[in-house]
Amino acid sequence: MTATPIWDQAAVPAVAGEWRRPEVAALPADRTPDLADLFTFMRDAELRFRTLRMRIQETTLTTGGHQAMWMEVLLRHPGEARVTTTAPGGGTTGNYELWRSDGETVWTYSAANKLGTKRPVRPPVRGLDKDFPGMSRVYTPLTDLQMETLPETFIHPAGYCQNVLSTGRCWISGTEDVLGRPALIVECDHPRTIEVVADRRDFHIQIAVDRVDGIIVRLVETIGGTETRRAEVLDYVPDASIPPDRVRLQVPARNDDALLNLPGTGR
Repeated sequence: MTATPIWDQAAVPAVAGEWRRPEVAALPADRTPDLADLFTFMRDAELRFRTLRMRIQETTLTTGGHQAMWMEVLLRHPGEARVTTTAPGGGTTGNYELWRSDGETVWTYSAANKLGTKRPVRPPVRGLDKDFPGMSRVYTPLTDLQMETLPETFIHPAGYCQNVLSTGRCWISGTEDVLGRPALIVECDHPRTIEVVADRRDFHIQIAVDRVDGIIVRLVETIGGTETRRAEVLDYVPDASIPPDRVRLQVPARNDDALLNLPGTGR
């Protein structure tokens, strides 16, 4: 069992939209890496592909029982991304939400209420240079994703490693195959940076990390041994062939659902 290091290297001297090389090209094949090396490898996950198609399924345990959501991600570096969120079994009409960015503008659309939004991308935090402590700085992605979502956590895991996993008792417990690819299993007991509802000593996180690219391919949360959340990648295709019209989305000024032509949503 490996003790948790103080890993505060989520921020790197990079500029949004500019390509850089991963600091760790590949994990050692003949041994299990230590946590610091693994977290650094994960930080640069998005730099190991130019396009990505990924599908995530999330199941959570609520007072109303188990609830599931699907998220389909289409990404093209630098800057272009689209995320479609749906609830299984709900059909297509009025059962999806869209988030799309081209690196300069963010569009959203909710089919349930037929409302769309358009705004400039969130400007990066300025003034947090290398003289600040690592924990006070943030990762600058090559391609932005919607903040505080599973696609953001899985594809840009640096903040999750630094601000969640590194705050608990953390270790690498083994390996397994996920989606036919080797993955490292990371366990974390009682991280301190969590939601209030899970502020318990018996709160536990387990993640599976793709050994080749460094993205998170599975996240499982338990409280007192009961699984309360499971999010796993069902489809992962790095460097996928993605036609431009699959990523682009033009939300009309008049929020009329009939005016949208959205590939993959049954329209």
